[in-house]
Amino acid sequence: MPETMSGGCHCGRVRFRVTADLSGVTECNCSICTKKGFLHLIVPPEQFELLNGKDALTTYRFNTGTARHTFCATCGIHPFYVPRSDPDKIDVNVRCLEGVDLAVLKPHSFDGRNWEHAIAQPVSWR
Repeated sequence: MPETMSGGCHCGRVRFRVTADLSGVTECNCSICTKKGFLHLIVPPEQFELLNGKDALTTYRFNTGTARHTFCATCGIHPFYVPRSDPDKIDVNVRCLEGVDLAVLKPHSFDGRNWEHAIAQPVSWR
C-alpha cells in the first residue's frame, strides 16, 4: 500500500516527499549503484515532490548520458535521480528516506552489470 515519506540529503539542503509502496525496492549491481549503495524506488513524477534544494543539486552523466545522477553539491549524497531504465520517472534512494527500517525490506535484484540483457527481461514488480 502506498505511503507518503519524506527524505533528503545528509546536510538537509535537499528535501523531498514521495508517495510509493516499498515493495518495489530494487538493488542493482552495476558499478555506480554498488559504489553509492543506492536502493532504488522508481516512481512517476506526480508521486515525487522536491520541497527544497533544487539549486543545491549537481548532475553527473556517463555512458549513454540518459541517466541524470543528481547529488547534493554540499554533502555529496545522492537522494534521487532520473534513471536510464525509466527516463520519464524519478528514482528515489530508499536509504535517504526517513523512518524506513532497511532490515525488513526485501529488495528485488537487478543485474545492472548486464544492463541490456536485464532490462529486456519481463518483471512484475517494476
